[in-house]
Amino acid sequence: MKETGEATVLREWVRAHRAAGRRIGFVPTMGFLHEGHLRLVDEARRRADPVVMSIFVNPLQFAPTEDLARYPRDLPRDRALAAARGVDLLFVPSAAVMYPPGSETRVVPGEAATRWEGAARPGHFAGVLTVVAKLFNLVSPDVACFGRKDIQQATLIAAMVRDLDWPIEVVVVPTVRETDGLALSSRNVYLSAEERGQALGLNRALAAARDAWAAGERRAAALEGTVRATLRMYPGVAADYIAVCEPGRMAPVAEAPAGTVIALAARVGSTRLIDNTVLGEEPG
Repeated sequence: MKETGEATVLREWVRAHRAAGRRIGFVPTMGFLHEGHLRLVDEARRRADPVVMSIFVNPLQFAPTEDLARYPRDLPRDRALAAARGVDLLFVPSAAVMYPPGSETRVVPGEAATRWEGAARPGHFAGVLTVVAKLFNLVSPDVACFGRKDIQQATLIAAMVRDLDWPIEVVVVPTVRETDGLALSSRNVYLSAEERGQALGLNRALAAARDAWAAGERRAAALEGTVRATLRMYPGVAADYIAVCEPGRMAPVAEAPAGTVIALAARVGSTRLIDNTVLGEEPG
């Protein structure tokens, strides 16, 4: 596995592979890798060869009160996991490479970014889309893979690719979970043993809503109520939002046909977690 933090080296490497007629796969991450990230590598490998992974904790998507300084980092571990999974090039840029002095252009997302996660974290999605746009321009991938756990982020990235006419296939990969159902997240490391038990309430609340929908419930308000009622069984969980929405623009709905997204964010102690489900699909 080759590793670089230099944009010029990355571009030369990509140019050589593209000249040889190869499709470039891309997996952007903030590091502290887990099996969810590595499944993205697997999917990129199925659709392209070679595969580039980036590791960059993007300061632009963190508010001053958020966990940028303590966000978990372990580059030697990440390097070993990426190499073992078959990543061909690991791109680990510094903040100075991604945002050199004088850098001020930003991607401004549309209305879909003002809801749910965007309302809870103002400016977050502008930071996400800006760094992803820069990474897309550096890597020039044919296919880029993202996890469904961050479903609003994936939706906005797909919209950016469409709206800006980039020839990139955006693939959204189902959420990877622990055997007890907890969605894998780099932030899970923050949880104490007791908090981790409480965090199981997120997936169990979504499962209760899925069961209600499978039994015939289609009213969004009732499904939201099922999620809230289940979360009340977990006193350590404080919901930020529960969204019952359509998948294209994450707009709220009154009725929930197949394909409707139920997404939630909650705090478990001082840790903020997100999860979601898509009704009518296999849990993931």
